[in-house]
This record gives sequence, C-alpha cells and structure tokens, in this order.
Amino acid sequence: MPAIAPAVTSWSPLRKYAAALALLLLPAMLWAQAPIQITPLPESKHAAVTQLGASELSATDLQPWLDAEMAGVMQKGAVTGAVAVVVKDGEVLLAKGYGYADADARTPVDPATTMFRVASISKLFTWTAVMQLVEKHKLDLDADINRYLDFTIPPREGKPITLRDLMTHTAGFEDVLKDRYATSPSSLLPYDAWVKRWVPERIYAVGEVPAYSTYGAALAGYIVQRVSGQPFDDYIERHIFEPLDMKHASFRQPLPAALRSEAIPSYGRPGTAPHPFDLRTAVPGGALSISGNDMAQFMVAHLQYGRAGNGQLLEQATVQLMQNYQRVAIPGLPGMALGFAHLDRDGQTILGHGGDFGGFHSLLALLPEHHTGIFIATDGGHAAPLLRPLVDRFAARYFPPLPQLKQPTLATDKTHAAQLVGRYRSSVTSRSNVFALRDAFEQWQVDLAPDGSLRTPMFAPAHWREVKPYLWVDDATGRLLGAVVHDGRVSMLSTDTQSPVTVYLPVTGASPAQLRLAILAMLAVFGLLALSWPVLALLRRRPGAQALPEQDERWYRLSRLSAVFYLVFAGGWCLMLPRLGEPGFDLRLRLLQLIGVLAVLGTVAVALETWRAWRHGGDWWRRISGVLLLLACLGAVVFILAWHLLSPGLNY
Repeated sequence: MPAIAPAVTSWSPLRKYAAALALLLLPAMLWAQAPIQITPLPESKHAAVTQLGASELSATDLQPWLDAEMAGVMQKGAVTGAVAVVVKDGEVLLAKGYGYADADARTPVDPATTMFRVASISKLFTWTAVMQLVEKHKLDLDADINRYLDFTIPPREGKPITLRDLMTHTAGFEDVLKDRYATSPSSLLPYDAWVKRWVPERIYAVGEVPAYSTYGAALAGYIVQRVSGQPFDDYIERHIFEPLDMKHASFRQPLPAALRSEAIPSYGRPGTAPHPFDLRTAVPGGALSISGNDMAQFMVAHLQYGRAGNGQLLEQATVQLMQNYQRVAIPGLPGMALGFAHLDRDGQTILGHGGDFGGFHSLLALLPEHHTGIFIATDGGHAAPLLRPLVDRFAARYFPPLPQLKQPTLATDKTHAAQLVGRYRSSVTSRSNVFALRDAFEQWQVDLAPDGSLRTPMFAPAHWREVKPYLWVDDATGRLLGAVVHDGRVSMLSTDTQSPVTVYLPVTGASPAQLRLAILAMLAVFGLLALSWPVLALLRRRPGAQALPEQDERWYRLSRLSAVFYLVFAGGWCLMLPRLGEPGFDLRLRLLQLIGVLAVLGTVAVALETWRAWRHGGDWWRRISGVLLLLACLGAVVFILAWHLLSPGLNY
C-alpha cells in the first residue's frame, strides 16, 4: 500500500476519479462471475372463489353430501356396488366406494383398484387418441377418412365423412347391432374385422343430424390403429394409461390375468347371479374397464390443459379445441364438443359422457370453468336415470347460477306448439335392414293437452312453455325443448338432455297402430283359412258331399298350406325381432327366411287356386275365401319386401 500511494497521488484528478470508480465496481464484478442460483416460484393454484349462495367445495362439505346422495342412488336403483370420484384443481378431492365389489364375499368397493365397465365412456379415450395423432399432424380432423382406411366409406350426396363428423356423431350412419356382443372369447369378432365386414348405410346428410353411433367410434379406433401402426389396445396403454400412471384400466377382453381379480362382476336385477365378463366387439366404443382413481387421472388431465402429475396427455391448445368446439343441431339446445357431449345446466358449461351396458351405469362430467370433475359408476340395478340429476344437483350446490328473471311466455306459445303435433321417431334408427321393422313400432305422438300445452311422451313429464321462438322450458326442472321449423314444418326436435347425440324426426306413412291393424287383418285371414282347411276336408268326406276334382284339390291344399307358412313366418318374427343382436342368430334367421320363401312362393298357388275357383264354378266359400287369401298374401309380400324380412344379407 505505501508503494501505491505515491503513484496514485501523482495521477491527474480525472484518473483519480476513474480509479475510485473501479474500486467501487470491483465487488459487483466479482459477484457477477459467481454462479447464479434461481429459486422457482411455487406453482400458482387456481383462485378458490366461492359463488354467492354456493357451498364450499371441500372434502369436509362434500363427503357427507355425496354419501347421502349415493345412499339414495343405491336404494332407488337397487345398486350392488358403486364408486364416486370428485377432482378439483388437479387433485382428487374425494374418491369413495359404496356397496360391494363381490356381494357373496362381502368385498367392499375400493376406488383405487375395483374396475367397473364404463361402456360408452370408453369413447372419450378413443377421441383423446385421435387428438394426439392430430397434434402430430398424422390425422386431419377435416379430411376424408377414406384417406386413412383400407376400405371405402361411400360418399352421400357427394360429401365424405371426416373425423370431426365421427367425433360429433353426425356422420349419418344408421344404427348397427349385429355381432356387437359375444358370449365367449373364441366367438368374439375382432373389432377391425367388424368395422370392415359391413358398412352401414348413411341415412342422413353429413354434419346435420345427430345420431349416436358406436360404429363411428369403432371406425375412429381403427383409424388410430392404422395410422399409429400399433394395435388399438397397445396404443391406448402406451400413450394414455402409462403417461397418467393408470394401472387399473384396460380395453383388453378378457382382462389381463393380473387385473381379473379386480373386475367387479356384472350384477343385473337384484337377487340374480352375476353375469360373466361381458365381451364387446366395438372395442374403441365401449370395452373399457377402469377404477375410480384411474378415471380421476383422466379427468384431471382434461381439466388441467392436458397434464396430470408428471404425465402430459395433450397440448393445452388441443384440450381447448376439444372443449370449445360445439356442433349444434337445434338452436338454443346444447350440442357436441369434439368427443364430449354438452351436459350444460342453467347456463353452466358441463362436458361429459355416459355409459350403460348390462348392469353397469356410469357418468363422467367436467366443469372446465371450475377445474372440477365428477365420475360415478354403478353395478347392478337400474341407476341410469339417477346419475344425471345427481350431477345437476352437484353443480347447483357448489357452482349455482346467478339468479335469473323468469322469462315470459311468448304470445306464439300455442301456435308454435300446434306446429309440433305429429309422430316422431329417434334419429338413432335403421332403414336398410330388418331392424327397420323394430323401429317402425318405436314412434311417439306429440300432441296438445286440453289447455293447449305440449305433451311429449318420449321425454320425461314436463309442462312446456315457449320462452324463445321454438324453444320451450319446463319451470319445474329447468329443462329445455327445442325444434327446428321451416315454413311451419318441423324438421327435428329434442331436449337439452338428448340433443348432443339424438334428435327426433317427423314420421310419415303408416302409424304403428295402422301397421298392427294391417298385420292382424292378414293374420286373421291366414288363421281363419288355415283352421277351416281340416274342417272342410272332414265335411267333404260325408256321404253325398261333392268332392273337388283331383287337380283342384291339389291347388286348394297348396294354397291353404301357404296360409300356414305365413302364420309360422309371422310367429317366428314376433319371437325373434325383440332378440335381434343376440349372438348366434344367423342360423335361426335363415331357417325362418326359408319358411318365408315357401310362403311367398305359395302365393302363386293361391292365385291359381282362386282363378280355378272362379273359372270352374267353385262354391261361394271357395271363391270368397280364395280372394281374401290372395289379398292377404299380396299384402304380406309387400310387407316382407318393405321391411327387408327376406334380405339376402343378415346385417343389421
């Protein structure tokens, strides 16, 4: 230091100031060269806001309320076992089992391990897989799906089907039932073979009529398989189950050996033995088995912009696309998001999906604005109609809507209600196969009550009043009914509980009552003449009775035998029509069709016998009965052709 001082004192004042500044900055320069330690801020949670009049959504408040609700479901629905899960802000708020996973062994339901069949909720996993491939630019939501298939879906009116159409159930397919279920693994048809074996007819213009389609979901799963190059089961496990650490979830049938003991048996009606593990052909549309806790992870991922824990399921933009898109068929009623149905209530956005199969009933509902989800699954009994009201009460308790002024009834209420009078049937129907006959009897008559209000027997009892043009509300439940009307003619109607996937379309032609009357008239003629045949044969054996010429006798017998064939054919369809869709029906249908062919061919014998009776002077009974029988046979032939009862193909 002494040696430095003279040198410093000899510097000019400017140099002195520069040296002093350097000495002052030296510590800062040394600190800048040291390693920098960054402490990240804690991840921000969603602000907990309690709406005015709402109960706080906490485990403390939720558990007693949900316990009471589930007790009602268990009792009213005669449920054997159930699970309920609620998630909030990325965490499982409550997961609880109710009743028994095994009633005989008194094994309680464990939300972590007990696996329920959730039927159509499986589709949400298929749609998620589709969107993963959209992210990777391997799929295009708006491209012709034939680009991804090794068989062809014919266009309708020049318009192809897109994945967006499949995800919103607006591809226009008729309903498909055959071979959707199997009784044993050996008889289970691979789903990729099932979708290619028969392409159902497209009965609606693409993008216009919501018609729920399990075939469409299976088709999307097949596209996932082809584009990814992995079997569908493998893809779901690797890209959905593994990232979310879902160890009690599987699409495989039967389940892997390690999971079979965790699957809850399928209980049907109370007091009946459980069914074996149900096998479903349309795997991507309904084969999932899953525990409550694993479903919670899936809900969290869709509520937390694609992420749950350390697993990234989808990108944030993709989740928003799935949730924010909506295809609406009837203005004022909810539509379909991409894969999720809008279950909106009182202006509250609720996205979800239900599932019903055998004794299993389930419902998943997400409230994206509140980062909250609820999942309920039951086994045994008939809990299906109880789940949606429970979810509505959950939303009303914890996220009640703002008070609303009662909307006045429009002056057009009675006039517009009168325009809706008529017969309707569900858009989920068939037209090109024998199932068309079943659906012909499933029609509903909308009419007016004495006070001029609408009566809609296909929906729950309600007192509808019009609050917007062609939009009615039931004040007791808050439910909505809407219609699309052009030039005074209704093209479709539905309610807010069904509009995302099902609407009701006007029906023309013969009513179910008229069809029944026509059938009964034909059967009465066939029955009368079939019974009169042996009676008249005995009368002709009496002494002095005039016998028919030998050639006439032959045609007479053949004509009466035709009446017997028609009776047997009609009786066979009465027995088989309600059971269509059961496995192993083809042989019985072919035998029944053989009887029908003999009956139709016998119409020729009836025509010849009637001609001979009038030409050769037959008695009055022979003439009149011949005409009646011929008319009944011709009516039966028209009926058989109209409803495809002798269709060469057995697809339906």
